[in-house]
Amino acid sequence: MNLTANWSYPTAIRFGNGRIAEIGEACAQAGIKKPLLVTDRGLRDLPITAQTLDLMDAAGLGRAIFADVDPNPNEINLEAGLKVFRDGGHDGVIAFGGGSGLDLGKMVAFMAGQTRPVWDFEDVDDWWTRADADAIVPIIAVPTTAGTGSEVGRASVITNSETHVKKIIFHPRVLPAVVICDPELTVGMPPAITAGTGMDAFAHCLEAYSSPHFHPMSQGMALEGMRLVKDYLPRAYADGKDMEARAQMMAAACMGATAFQKGLGAVHALSHPIGAVYNTHHGTTNAVCIPAVLLFNRPEIEDRINAAAAYMGINGGFDGFLAFVENLNAELGIPGRLGDLGVATDRVDELTAMALEDPSVGGNPVKMTAENTRALFLECI
Repeated sequence: MNLTANWSYPTAIRFGNGRIAEIGEACAQAGIKKPLLVTDRGLRDLPITAQTLDLMDAAGLGRAIFADVDPNPNEINLEAGLKVFRDGGHDGVIAFGGGSGLDLGKMVAFMAGQTRPVWDFEDVDDWWTRADADAIVPIIAVPTTAGTGSEVGRASVITNSETHVKKIIFHPRVLPAVVICDPELTVGMPPAITAGTGMDAFAHCLEAYSSPHFHPMSQGMALEGMRLVKDYLPRAYADGKDMEARAQMMAAACMGATAFQKGLGAVHALSHPIGAVYNTHHGTTNAVCIPAVLLFNRPEIEDRINAAAAYMGINGGFDGFLAFVENLNAELGIPGRLGDLGVATDRVDELTAMALEDPSVGGNPVKMTAENTRALFLECI
């Protein structure tokens, strides 16, 4: 094995109940005096958003908000957000919400001073070096779900509204300067969103753990992240006010997104095009795909999954682990097939082509081809 790799780990995280009250201090730490809070439409009128705007106002930061963000944010949302940012003379972004609000907020901060189109910074080779790093404004990230982990990521997923292809936009300075992880902000998540976002965190950990790349720090973090999801997601789903479970799931989400520096794989390669074409919930789509992808990758990961099962207290090795995932999905009300989410077989060739272009393909333990990827889609559908 070639024990050579480039490693980088995340940022300052203020973790704990009630720490949203520190939003003023966090902005001061990042050098932000006039932030724009970016969130999604579903959060715009909720009490946690009003509370945060009040805290911003009390700290002398104003209460500017942009919330025209779709569940799968696109370049149209981005341009609208940039106009509000520039017209308001803002100097930083508070990215607030689940994956959509966090990803779009990070991109508003990233693109605020750029002169090239956002697609020029796709996570391909060293395209990120095209950006003017000095033109990127500071970001405070405040997750309100426990799933994507975008709060500790250096990239955002933006859907091209014309091609319906999800693109990963990367730059090291997209990493938020400060993260506030306040589990109390996740209490209002309905059970279905708790389930889908929680399984997103599990998918991140599982795929990072299964990736063939060398990154032992990520490997350990992914393993512990899976254990946290196993122990605490059912509790958070059953009782949304279980604060220990909410906190542990928020930690697992951060861990998964940190761990997948090691790589993702077929679960995400399939779910990205499905989400772009059918507008399905990302984490739920991931969850549906996991069992079939585990079997697909079994020849390369069985020993590794055996070890994970033992660590997590699951009997039966690989088969026991697979059964655990299937049972967890069922317990959480996750559909058994993509067809239950409205995905049909008539576009499987298009989905296959999109999957093979997704950056996640490179981290899958089994090489993905047109033939086996198409078969995998059909199995999931």
